[in-house]
Amino acid sequence: MCFDPNIIRSATEPFWAGAAEGRLMLQRCCDTGTVFYYPRATSPFTGGPTEWLEASGKGEIYSCSVSTRTLPGYCLAYVRLEEGPLLLTNVEADDLQSIAIGQRVAVAFRPDASGRAVPVFRLQEK
Repeated sequence: MCFDPNIIRSATEPFWAGAAEGRLMLQRCCDTGTVFYYPRATSPFTGGPTEWLEASGKGEIYSCSVSTRTLPGYCLAYVRLEEGPLLLTNVEADDLQSIAIGQRVAVAFRPDASGRAVPVFRLQEK
């Protein structure tokens, strides 16, 4: 079987279009109603159809690792979104050492090296 990269592009296009508009887009399985991430052509639960929804953009740090060995430092984290899925992402903070598991975060979008908007998360005020 040959790999068709157009399948992936069409499956993820709504995610990237939403990101360009500052919206975090997720998919939901039409058969089970379960929200999932990362974008794909069919439901990972049933292989059936999916629908897109705009996520709240809010979540909680599930796991994180802060590195200060490079400048600038960074935090790589799994964020559990309010809708349920875990998303591997970066968490931004003025003080990286203040980042901890269980903290509330909200999505922001930053350009990657190509200029495409990608989701990152910032600590929410208490």
